[in-house]
Amino acid sequence: MLDVGNKSPEEAVEGAGGAAAGAPAVAIPAPASAPDAPASAPDAVGAEAPTGLSPAPLRPYLIVAGVLCVLYFLYSWVQYASFRTPSWDLGIFGQSVRAYAEFRAPVVDIKGPGFPILGDHFSPVTALLAPLYWIWPSPVALLFAQAALFAASSVVVGRTAQQVLGSRAAGLGLAVAYGLSWGLQEAVKSDFHEIAFAVPLLALACRALVLGRWTAAAAWSAPLVLVKEDMGLTVAMVGAVLLLKGSRRLGAALAAFGVSAFALTVLVLIPAASSLGQYDYWSKIEKTGEGAETSFGQVVGDALASGERWEMVLHLLAITGFLALRSPLVLLVLPTLGWRFLSQDPNHWGMHWHYSAVLMPVVFLALVDGARAVRTSPRAWLASYGRVVVPVATAVALVLAANLPLRELLKPETYRADARVAQAREALAAVPEGASVETDVSLLAHLTADHRVYWAGTSQDVDPDYLVYDLRGWSQQVSDPVRLASQLHPQARYELTHRSEGFAVLRKAF
Repeated sequence: MLDVGNKSPEEAVEGAGGAAAGAPAVAIPAPASAPDAPASAPDAVGAEAPTGLSPAPLRPYLIVAGVLCVLYFLYSWVQYASFRTPSWDLGIFGQSVRAYAEFRAPVVDIKGPGFPILGDHFSPVTALLAPLYWIWPSPVALLFAQAALFAASSVVVGRTAQQVLGSRAAGLGLAVAYGLSWGLQEAVKSDFHEIAFAVPLLALACRALVLGRWTAAAAWSAPLVLVKEDMGLTVAMVGAVLLLKGSRRLGAALAAFGVSAFALTVLVLIPAASSLGQYDYWSKIEKTGEGAETSFGQVVGDALASGERWEMVLHLLAITGFLALRSPLVLLVLPTLGWRFLSQDPNHWGMHWHYSAVLMPVVFLALVDGARAVRTSPRAWLASYGRVVVPVATAVALVLAANLPLRELLKPETYRADARVAQAREALAAVPEGASVETDVSLLAHLTADHRVYWAGTSQDVDPDYLVYDLRGWSQQVSDPVRLASQLHPQARYELTHRSEGFAVLRKAF
């Protein structure tokens, strides 16, 4: 139903179809069971369930988090430095955070000249990165922030596991399993996204639910509505879990807040900011991949029959030894899985990209809650399984990690710069600081810190000072960059100022 990522460049071209009408057709490169509240006062707002649990020490988990942070950031930095960015998203977020840091409206020209990013997705939480950007004015700062936020959430997961299950080995094992989970690793590979803030918030909210701290659960989950518009439904589901736990008034209030926030953002705030006057991602469930209209019943039928979608769910539950299903916390995955199942965009169905990162703290803490619940089960086999499920989950995570992105850090060729990297750096150096520039996906993020940057698929209405093209990134062979420039910008004349085997830089002739 909803998109939790930016549209692909192909979709951006379609969205800008009116602007591009009449222009020559040019191929654009694609980017890619906790205790219940006291029965005597089930309606009391914030009535907490006593736990009697001792807090777990912090230091061991900070060490684990430190190692994870280094791994996450190293992978992100190498990918950035090697010009292997998988999409235009890092450029988009780099441009929006720079705007916040300069006390400007978050306009993202990469999405289209003068495009207000809050009219695309409602993620004002990214303004919190402005102080970091003052210190480190680079999109790399965003990659570091995401690595730190993901790593910090492992502290919450590990300490909660030790506190609830009574074993430091279980806590540390689960912290490692969580930190190496496929959802987080794929998110790291996908560069920065605003869901980096949702991951620790969800971890803290789920920890509070596991420990019976209802008010804290509501307090940690409420800010999620500022991370992304669809998160309002997840907040509402936290309210539903509180209702199941016995905190009825607080649960009902939180559920109403979440639904209201979702409706407000997609029906009022985003359309008000959007140049289109609507929430554009409704189209994700209204059209098939070929653009043909389809009924909602057909959408649901196709979703339920999709093997790729169900394979993703299987892997989601398998990393918890399927014991997450014993906890009501697992209900929190339903809003995200719901829109992903209904979406007609194949990017949302599987295990790739960043869409599953928000599910990781939920299922791992649901595992902790489920393991505690089954340890007193009258079924001997289930009680025994509850005592060994954490090692099982850790083993599964380590086995899966052998085929996940961070494995690339073990390969010497990952750190080896090739001729293409040198050529890309030369092309960037040929563009004066402060100039407006149009480029394609591989160079977008590298230019956002000190240039006004447009993407080659959405900037037909403007004629930037410079054009920088990765000649091997286009779907057709580019032998004449000047001719390509004249096709994309027929009202201006550009002259070649730098060319290598893979890149070309052109300057507008005045």
